[in-house]
Amino acid sequence: MKKKKYTECLLENNMYHEHCPGCKVDQMKKSRRGFPFSELLSVWIIVLCTALPISSLFPFLYFMISDFDIAKKEEDIGFYAGFVGCSFMLGRTLTSVIWGIMADRYGRKPVILIGTASVLAYAIEIFRDEYQGLALSAVSTAWGIGLIIGPAMGGFLAQPAKQYPSLFSEESVFGKFPYFLPCLVISCFALLVTIVSLRIPETLHNHKIADDASSHDESMKFLSHDPESHKVTERNEKNSLLKNWPLISSIIVYCILSLHDMAYTEVFSLWANSPRKYGGLGYTSADVGSVLAFSGFGLLVFQLSLYSYAERLLGPIVVTRISGSLGLVLLSSYPLIAKLSGLALTLTLNCASVAKNVLSGQDQRGAANGLAMTGMSLFKAIGPAAAGIIYSWSEKRQNATFLPGTQMVFFILNTVLALGVVLTFKPFLAETKQ
Repeated sequence: MKKKKYTECLLENNMYHEHCPGCKVDQMKKSRRGFPFSELLSVWIIVLCTALPISSLFPFLYFMISDFDIAKKEEDIGFYAGFVGCSFMLGRTLTSVIWGIMADRYGRKPVILIGTASVLAYAIEIFRDEYQGLALSAVSTAWGIGLIIGPAMGGFLAQPAKQYPSLFSEESVFGKFPYFLPCLVISCFALLVTIVSLRIPETLHNHKIADDASSHDESMKFLSHDPESHKVTERNEKNSLLKNWPLISSIIVYCILSLHDMAYTEVFSLWANSPRKYGGLGYTSADVGSVLAFSGFGLLVFQLSLYSYAERLLGPIVVTRISGSLGLVLLSSYPLIAKLSGLALTLTLNCASVAKNVLSGQDQRGAANGLAMTGMSLFKAIGPAAAGIIYSWSEKRQNATFLPGTQMVFFILNTVLALGVVLTFKPFLAETKQ
């Protein structure tokens, strides 16, 4: 609020810097009328680009680890696959704060050109107030479409010489490097997005303190007569971040649910690709890609249609509790699904996968808060690694008395989900006082 009033004051009194890119964007937003199609399209394709690398990996991850010959036994594939699956989020965890500092110091545009981690902050800054909700919806929608296209690309483009022998020879580069084609296609798309990103405007203000002193003083005088700004300042002084338990408790719940979601994604791909003798489904990469793409489509439809109504009617916390509780029942049925075959397996698995994605879809809407993003990225990095280790261990205990084979994996997934649901109740999850 304070920053917004400060910006409005600068624009109304023409106290902005002619060569400041941030001031130019503020002036553009103030003078512009009509729907911002070009800005919306830019944000949309950038988010889509960020969703493809991680979503395309899981359909062929099991086979890639197997082809690398690093696993001594077939049961050890999950162990190594977990560490590969966690590397994306681990990289985000280690660098998100650094990228944030660079974005504040050198600008949003250079950071977007290097890596699109700051696209959400950019989406808020580039649009007028009345279009910011639409911008954030575009971010969510683009990510949902990435969950459709990514798995399909990974599943259908991996091992092209084996899937399409009439088009790709075993002696070709795609035969010798069977997982190169999906990575190449995604890299070409990323290059295209980078070129498009060259034309997006910078939103960071580059005012020097000495140059901006006079306008800052007048703006402070303007704000000093605003009682709401005094309330905001006073509230911020009273509540430091670590003492804000409603925020911290919400972040912890999001982190646990994020860990569960990433662990489930890892387990699902390993379980679907694993041989029947280990309790898996024996699916190919194309089969897994089809299931994940279909479930991503279901999630997208749900987010664009029913979710907003459910959230307005019940509130996000109640929606999370109901979704988590239903997810517990659904996950308990997965070991039984592995006993099916043919059309019954296909229909049941696709329905279960869509339902699971829909029930966990609200967790992806997370917070834009930097601490929340860092924490969620860390837990999302832990999820696949832990899931891979546990899955590999479970395949070695097929004849155990208590929860043999994959039953143990889904039991542990349910335990984590149950913990997340329990923590949404008082006294742990505190409501923000208005």
